[in-house]
Amino acid sequence: MDYQPPWVTTPVTADLLRGALELERTAHGVLPHRLPAWARAQCDDEQLAMAEAQPSGVRLAFRTRATTVELDVLPTKTVYGERPQQPDGVYDLLVDGRLAGRATVEGGNVLTVDMTNGDRETRPGPVGTLRFTDLADGVKDVEIWLPHQEITELVALRTDAPVEAAPDRGRRVWLHHGSSISQGAAAESPSTTWPALAAALGGVELTNLGLGGGALLDPFTARVMRDTPADLISVKIGINLVNADLMRLRAFAPAVHGFLDTIRDGHPTAPLLVVSPLYCAIHEDTPGPSVPDSDSSGAGQAEGIRALGDPAESAFGKLTLTVIRAELARITAARAADDARLYYLDGRDLYGAADFAELPLPDQLHPDAAAHRRIGERFAGLAFAPDGPFAAEDA
Repeated sequence: MDYQPPWVTTPVTADLLRGALELERTAHGVLPHRLPAWARAQCDDEQLAMAEAQPSGVRLAFRTRATTVELDVLPTKTVYGERPQQPDGVYDLLVDGRLAGRATVEGGNVLTVDMTNGDRETRPGPVGTLRFTDLADGVKDVEIWLPHQEITELVALRTDAPVEAAPDRGRRVWLHHGSSISQGAAAESPSTTWPALAAALGGVELTNLGLGGGALLDPFTARVMRDTPADLISVKIGINLVNADLMRLRAFAPAVHGFLDTIRDGHPTAPLLVVSPLYCAIHEDTPGPSVPDSDSSGAGQAEGIRALGDPAESAFGKLTLTVIRAELARITAARAADDARLYYLDGRDLYGAADFAELPLPDQLHPDAAAHRRIGERFAGLAFAPDGPFAAEDA
């Protein structure tokens, strides 16, 4: 007969979670959110609602002697039209900061999105259980990173020894906002998105507001950042404004100023790094919008994305990545005259044309796992360097 440990069940509460800004009580347990309810109420975009509820950067963090950990979860898997269901979301187990296990959960709800009209339908499914065994004996800090692109309700946490909230390690908190690339689209796992990798290398605690399709200079996002405790702040601006074809050049510069002004209202002296877009060939000089391009995919390949705009339209104010980089460099240089802790980073220093030639974007928009690692390492090398914008004050 298999040995059954004397289970200790611990309620999942806010003190056991990092990277979430709010917990919603559900019929099954709790649902982490990366935007608070007041912010969600100011936008009825279903894409944003889905992205902010996908817990990129959110992790359970506790200290325990347990050698076995079980976590009951109710995931929501997403199916887009006739495309195959995406692989099950990955959970990363870190013990004392090192990857010690990886698991997926079958079942759960299924959200079907009609790509032709945007209609959505959710089919309920069962709760699943993660099980990590044979953890080293002795007191240790355990983190379970939740899937970065799969809505995840936390139902129950069981261990074979008591747990307590992980202690504050005195690390600085890095608050980052960006697009689906920052959320981790196409990354291997939640602890290997480029922001998670950069945070680990920089020795900081990550709060990730990377929102797939949602880096649109929304005022409510700026207010959330204003109100969120942070020591270091970065905003990666550009790609969603182009591929959504959201605004023109006349609106862009004032919107950037307003976004930065709002963040500064709550963080007047924190290092604030503005990051322009990574290299993306389809939108360097061609405006949006961008749309799925099913003709570009072959067997076993990701469906591609193509730009619908006309390069000539940039002369009339349509945004391209080239235009956005020039404007962001100009805006940050002007503001830096009165804001000594405002910095600019050209996204091509993280992933440029040479990287695209070596590590192409599989769908023409999102970096793959290897590129995420390169971007994370380069960001850490630039931002957390002794002379970088996020350098430790005692460095």
